[in-house]
Amino acid sequence: MIEQISAFFTVEMIYMWLNIGVIPFWLMLIIFPQTKVCGLFVTSIIPTFILASVYVYLLYIFFFAGYDFDKNFILYLSFYDLAELFENNEFLILFWTHFLAINLFCGSWIVRDSQRFYMSKILVFFPLIITYFIGPLGLFIYWVIRIFFAKRISLFD
Repeated sequence: MIEQISAFFTVEMIYMWLNIGVIPFWLMLIIFPQTKVCGLFVTSIIPTFILASVYVYLLYIFFFAGYDFDKNFILYLSFYDLAELFENNEFLILFWTHFLAINLFCGSWIVRDSQRFYMSKILVFFPLIITYFIGPLGLFIYWVIRIFFAKRISLFD
């Protein structure tokens, strides 16, 4: 059965489903952040569980295909080695899954944190869009807005 699943879920198919699959979560975060549906499906463990399951499946498939995971550690040696690693489709899909999971986690944190300060969803709209595309920049923009909204700077939360 796992052979049938792996024949259908190729790296290209997983990439397509990952990109399509995160869009409903982001739309709920951006448009309906205060609904119970968003609270249940987006700011809960569900998206993390789904993306982690995809990650584990990819690791399983690549392990039995003979992928050399030790080679991944060359990314710390030089920029050239990192660029060479990104030429590998297996590493690239693992990285992309990681990137989507972290950005979605940051987006859900932004929504939960903004609700704690009773911020308008209009204030949070722009940082969420930026977080979807460029995670750290969106998080920084939200932090700047939060400082002015909360009227305090806190290095610890």
